[in-house]
Amino acid sequence: MSHSPVIAATADVSSDAVVGDRTRVWHLAQVREQARLGADCIIGRGAYIGPGVVMGDACKVQNHALVYEPARLGDGVFIGPAVVLTNDEFPRAVTPEGRLKGAEDWHAVGVTIERGASIGARAVCIAPVTVGAWALVAAGAVVTKDVPAHALMVGVPARRVGWVGRSGRPLEQSGDEWICPVTGERYREQDGALAAVDLSVASA
Repeated sequence: MSHSPVIAATADVSSDAVVGDRTRVWHLAQVREQARLGADCIIGRGAYIGPGVVMGDACKVQNHALVYEPARLGDGVFIGPAVVLTNDEFPRAVTPEGRLKGAEDWHAVGVTIERGASIGARAVCIAPVTVGAWALVAAGAVVTKDVPAHALMVGVPARRVGWVGRSGRPLEQSGDEWICPVTGERYREQDGALAAVDLSVASA
């Protein structure tokens, strides 16, 4: 079995990009210079990966998603169709003097998506923000502030409405614990954050 990446003939992958083992880049996707993609990733049709973007292993970037530099994606991150990870806090095409802005006229800021987190279809993450591990941002949400690990975020602007486990399913509250209905993993909430109590069920 070949470990080489698979790149569609219509994809535009810079010779300066690093594409990991078994990663697949589909039709009309663009991977810019100095981007680094881990192993076993999938880059969907028409997706854009900006210069210097770093992705971990086993990430999925779905069709027409836009991942602008200097975004950082951990292992196992899911980026849904038409998601946008922005990089300009104060966007303008021109300077106050009316001159077309160049790279020297603004400072790119990135979005960080930590391990296992998922960003739903057409959601927008406004840089600079960090989405914590295993969090789930619902389709169409607009993230303007950092998201805690395991948070379930919905709306514009996005707000936390619950917690999710590593399966992606909403956790169910039982007394002072939150339990995953799929894996049986247990967590406790403290000071606006979730801490694992027992992950042995899923690991067994």
